[in-house]
Amino acid sequence: QVQLQESGGGSVQAGGSLRLSCVASGYMTSAACMGVFRQDDPRKARELVATLYRSDGQIWYGASVSGRFAAYQDKGANAVYLQMESLEPEDTAMYYCAAGRATYGRVCYTDASWYDYWGQGTRVTVSS
Repeated sequence: QVQLQESGGGSVQAGGSLRLSCVASGYMTSAACMGVFRQDDPRKARELVATLYRSDGQIWYGASVSGRFAAYQDKGANAVYLQMESLEPEDTAMYYCAAGRATYGRVCYTDASWYDYWGQGTRVTVSS
């Protein structure tokens, strides 16, 4: 089992910045990939924001955030951080930390259905 805890959400005006933190604990060999997904409507699937392969730090970004958001890890702390810049109202959503074995070779799956462990989520609201 892996437990995940997010922090760092909040409200910001368009163009602003936020940083999310995701800290994991437990059986970390079950968390080869770790990242953040978001969901703006509970009826819709969770969308990839960023995920990384913990062993070598390779990162995959969702198309809508590439170039604005940056993910990085602190392996010793079992933590992933997401620096969000140039936030837009369309970034408003619940942001969830996720982890799992979700890999083929050294590539992380980008579909949320492959991830086994989820945090409670943190809300990000961007006003125009």
